[in-house]
Amino acid sequence: MPSTKNSDTVDNRRREKYLAIVEAALEAFAEHGYHDCQVSRIARRAGVADGTIYLYFANKEALLVSVFREKLGLVTVAARALVDSRETAWEALEALVRYHLDYLERHPVLANFFQIQTRQVSAGIRQEIAQPLKEYYRLIESLVDRGKGEGSVAVDLDTRAAREMIFGTLDEAVSCWVLSPRVYCLTDRAPLLWRLLSRALAPRVQGA
Repeated sequence: MPSTKNSDTVDNRRREKYLAIVEAALEAFAEHGYHDCQVSRIARRAGVADGTIYLYFANKEALLVSVFREKLGLVTVAARALVDSRETAWEALEALVRYHLDYLERHPVLANFFQIQTRQVSAGIRQEIAQPLKEYYRLIESLVDRGKGEGSVAVDLDTRAAREMIFGTLDEAVSCWVLSPRVYCLTDRAPLLWRLLSRALAPRVQGA
């Protein structure tokens, strides 16, 4: 009977190889495009045999979904820790806007993957990646609801619509940055975007 220590070592090694394949797939998808990227390219980047990929993933589609889940999961965990450290929902929302832009600017390969590669796939794959995306949505919605309770966000504002506005604004800003032939600082857009969003979120002043 194998010892617990040996089992843990095997599990750790499998996890390390799994993450190495995920990282290689992220880079390969971003460089070659999802449809033109062969599994053999990913295997070479990961330093494994082609067949090893299929020990971890059923097919290329499953690999793309896993990359999305792993990477967005890390983004969501870090974002949640950041907003939890803010005293008010208003401060947390502003911090989230800045974090979203800053993180993807510092990880351009990931930005390319999120904004381009995951949008050129089948409806079935998009459905698979919808679940981890919902976690990020729920984080934004929780801040909107918290802001309503604190009085910083208009109580008559529909929470889902507010989340769509916030995420849609950030998503479009990143897409424009990824696709633009002009080099510019994405994070520099944060103050302007937050100013626009904060005006839309704030309670209306009577008579204004």
